[in-house]
Amino acid sequence: MSSRMEARMATMSAQVICGGLTFEKTPVELREKVAFNDSQLPEALGRMREMLGLHEAVLVSTCNRVEYFGATARPEVAAAAWPDFLRRFHQVPDDFSLLSFQLGGTSCVEHLFSVASGLKSMVVGETEVLGQLKEAYDLARVNGQTGKWLNRLFQSSFAAAKSVRSGTGITRGSVSVGSVAVELAEKIFGDLHACHAMVIGAGDTSERTARSLLSRGVPSILVANRTYDRAQALAAQLGGEAVHWEGWEDHAIDVDIMISSTSAPHYVLTSEKLEGLLKRRGRRPLFLIDLAVPRDFEPSINLFDDVYLYDIDDLQSIAQAHLCERQLEIVRSVEILKPHVARYMEWAQRQAGVTGADDARTGLTLA
Repeated sequence: MSSRMEARMATMSAQVICGGLTFEKTPVELREKVAFNDSQLPEALGRMREMLGLHEAVLVSTCNRVEYFGATARPEVAAAAWPDFLRRFHQVPDDFSLLSFQLGGTSCVEHLFSVASGLKSMVVGETEVLGQLKEAYDLARVNGQTGKWLNRLFQSSFAAAKSVRSGTGITRGSVSVGSVAVELAEKIFGDLHACHAMVIGAGDTSERTARSLLSRGVPSILVANRTYDRAQALAAQLGGEAVHWEGWEDHAIDVDIMISSTSAPHYVLTSEKLEGLLKRRGRRPLFLIDLAVPRDFEPSINLFDDVYLYDIDDLQSIAQAHLCERQLEIVRSVEILKPHVARYMEWAQRQAGVTGADDARTGLTLA
């Protein structure tokens, strides 16, 4: 049999799989070791596809998860190779085998549709993850890493997420990590009308967090970013003020709330830098929220008096309260997803020439 024929037969017998690490089992100090930045993703995607033996591949890396989606006839190869891929690419000694999961077939489809709908987020109902999935899929598609299996899978997941958003109240209320962070600021300061705030980083997370601060009474926002033009653009949208990256620490002297979400590979604020800053501030409380993975603020900062540091995982307790409030909407969302999952599985069976309805049945869960 020719190699082309073998490849075609393997593709026909392929099943969709997914796996990786999420905030539910893997703490931020481990997730940050294997997070992929935008510049790494194209190379990582190709190497991952080769090492995991995938016919098609998508790699998703956010503050809450590092996951792969693929089509393969040998899912066991992918599961075994994934931890080794992480170690080799990021050059870390950690073994992620016990922290990683892998799902196939219907379970994989259910998982992606639930993630896209915000049902498996730290803050249930948040909409940021849908945009992140779209970006990851577009990158893989443009780089020729997807085909009929994942193209159909991701496009179906976007349609399913739209149905959930329009058919339930899952997105109402505080539905982003940024808005939860602002709630925490209110618990510490009470009224935010007298608080000065700075956002470090000019991406989507920073923008949403800044808007949440403004909606809760913060009078104005300072925006610091490595690219000053981007800081100016965001500041203009927010009615705030842009500051040059080289001088943001001087402006932080008068700031009460500082929220950071950059893609920097190293700490933006270290204990040494903060010690000098605190001497200039006096004993005014400083509230720091680190939404970045890898983290922007050195964890030992929390040892200083009058400094309150929270990272992405610290927000889980507030997020759990929102989860309780949304239980009914979660149940409704799961029911809406079921026919979307079934339709994809029925299509997949037709593509593979498989008959029978057993694999198309769904018992959707959030486990």
